[in-house]
Amino acid sequence: MLSIGSIVIRVDDLPSQMAFWQAALGFEPRHEPEADFVILQPPGGAGTCISLDRVPSSVHIPPRIHLDLYTEDQSGEVQRLLDLGATRIEWSKRPADADYVIMADPEGNRFCVIDTAGRGATQGSEPGT
Repeated sequence: MLSIGSIVIRVDDLPSQMAFWQAALGFEPRHEPEADFVILQPPGGAGTCISLDRVPSSVHIPPRIHLDLYTEDQSGEVQRLLDLGATRIEWSKRPADADYVIMADPEGNRFCVIDTAGRGATQGSEPGT
């Protein structure tokens, strides 16, 4: 049986991306960061990790893969992420009643903030985000 241990995000500026994702998720490095790689783990170490790999690459639009981050306080979390340096992405095909907000980290890697308050995170983000 397989399980997802880590989702890898390619980055240009490892220290600033590490600071963003640590502040965004409350994750901490599993080990001392290397010059070009770090594994960020959830508090206590249990759960899926986010790894940051310093490898030059271009951002693909739409991305081939993105993170869906769940919260019961979508507006509060979106604002907190904006304050950390994320940007909000507008998408013309996003339904008016969508339970997600499309965002990008400071280097343009996209993710969605899903509103789980009363919905149980059943919809999620749409393809093409």
